[in-house]
Amino acid sequence: MSRLLEVNNLEVNFKTYGGEVKAVRDVSFHVDKGEVVAIVGESGSGKSVTVQTIMGLIPTPPGIIKGGSIQFQGKELLGMSKREMRKVKGSKIGMIFQDPMTSLNPTMVVGKQIAEGIIAHQKVSKQEAKTKAVEMIKLVGIPNPEERYNQYPHEFSGGMRQRAMIAIALACNPELLIADEPTTALDVTIQAQVLELMKDIQKKTDTAIILITHDLGVVAETAQRVIVMYGGMMVESGSVFDLFENPKHPYTWGLLNSIPNVEGPEKKQLIPIEGSPPDLFAPPKGCPFAPRCKFAMDICVEEMPGAFEIGEGHHAKCWLNDSRAPKIEHAFAPEAQQAAVVGSGE
Repeated sequence: MSRLLEVNNLEVNFKTYGGEVKAVRDVSFHVDKGEVVAIVGESGSGKSVTVQTIMGLIPTPPGIIKGGSIQFQGKELLGMSKREMRKVKGSKIGMIFQDPMTSLNPTMVVGKQIAEGIIAHQKVSKQEAKTKAVEMIKLVGIPNPEERYNQYPHEFSGGMRQRAMIAIALACNPELLIADEPTTALDVTIQAQVLELMKDIQKKTDTAIILITHDLGVVAETAQRVIVMYGGMMVESGSVFDLFENPKHPYTWGLLNSIPNVEGPEKKQLIPIEGSPPDLFAPPKGCPFAPRCKFAMDICVEEMPGAFEIGEGHHAKCWLNDSRAPKIEHAFAPEAQQAAVVGSGE
């Protein structure tokens, strides 16, 4: 696969009255053409800031891009002028925002909001743009597209508004679609419909997708690769199979233990991750998850581990993957609430 997007050593801070928040710390990943990459983690882990930086949506000030590189199709996005970035946004990279009601313009009919992106990026007449907008409304599964074209966002249901956002994002046939928790505010039935729609469109158009979500069930169903973020950092990355069958970071174990088991007659208690995320005004010098990790060692507090290579494309930043560390068995299995530490480390 060819590299579509490459993010290298990205660091983003925010200046506030209380100090400087280190929101994204040394994040590196790539997205290949046509693949779906999921980014998971708690609120405040840096997921949305990362993708908003890719889209050039970080306000400066208070945002400061301290370092790193973002290359799309071999072109550096950081440092682009607003005019150059406008040519990329919408036409090359589309974005579905978390809350469609605050993202859509309440004073403009939905059809015109879809058409304005087409007019801005393609040399077409207003009538041609309207025709394409009606086609997009039909493509995302909204009934009566000609009638819906002239309706306002408040006349749409929550699911239809999210479909309208998808239509706006896809109107100019982007090669990369960023979906920032696109199903968070929707009920379960509509969530399933929206995800099915995104998968169907992805197969038809071969559009690459970055999917930000809290829901690991969504990840298992849609993504090929997963990035786990915590405390502004990537703590584990690998294929969906790697992350679900052989996770190697305690934070990933905690996320997996938080998934309810709906199969079988036995009811199993969910295991919460005790504690709170780190203070990003003054991040710890060691592993950011150490204060919440029941397997933490002295070195975890003192020094941040590098990315241990578990297998091809599978990396985890955890000292437990060092050959000298204690061996943990079944720590990620929901039934193993009292996981045992086997062996001894130096």
